[in-house]
Amino acid sequence: MRTYTATVTVLAATCITAILAGVAPAAGREPPRYVKTPTGYLMVLRRGDDVIASLEKLAETEKLPSASLTGIGFFSDVTFGFYDFGKKEFAPKTFHDVEIAGMTGSIGWKENKPSVHLHAVAAGRDFNAVGGHVLDAKVGTGSAEITLLVHDRKLERKVDPEIGANVLQVPQ
Repeated sequence: MRTYTATVTVLAATCITAILAGVAPAAGREPPRYVKTPTGYLMVLRRGDDVIASLEKLAETEKLPSASLTGIGFFSDVTFGFYDFGKKEFAPKTFHDVEIAGMTGSIGWKENKPSVHLHAVAAGRDFNAVGGHVLDAKVGTGSAEITLLVHDRKLERKVDPEIGANVLQVPQ
C-alpha cells in the first residue's frame, strides 16, 4: 500500500508540474510562465519577474482580445499610485517585501498595444495593508499566481479628457 501511495503521489506531482509548465523548454530557453485553461490562462511568475511586462507579453503573444484578472503571491517591490484628479497624475509610493492579499485588473488595448490596469492590496510582516493602482511590480520570494479570464471582444482604452486618465471603452 505504501508503494502504491508513493507512486500515485509522484504521478500527481508530475502531472501538476507538466500542466503548470506547459511543454518542456528547449535548451537555453526560459520555461513557459503560463498555461491555457478552459476560460483563459493561469500565469505563474517567479522571483524577479515584472508583473505588468509579463501580462503585456502574454496579451501580445496570445493575441488576447481583452481579459479580467485576479492574483495572489509576493512582491519584492511594488509601486502603488493614488490618482490625483486635480493634477491628473499618480502620487507614487513604493513598498518592499510584501504579500499580495489580492490583485485584480483588466487587459485592454491602447494604440495597438496591450494596456494593463491593475490594482492590489499587499501587507508586510507587520500585517499593515497598503494598496492602490499598481504602477510597477516585481515578484518576490515564491511566486505570483495570476488567473486570466479572457473576453471575446477586443476592448480599447481611451483617455477621458475630463479626468485625464485611461478608461476602458465598452462597445455600443
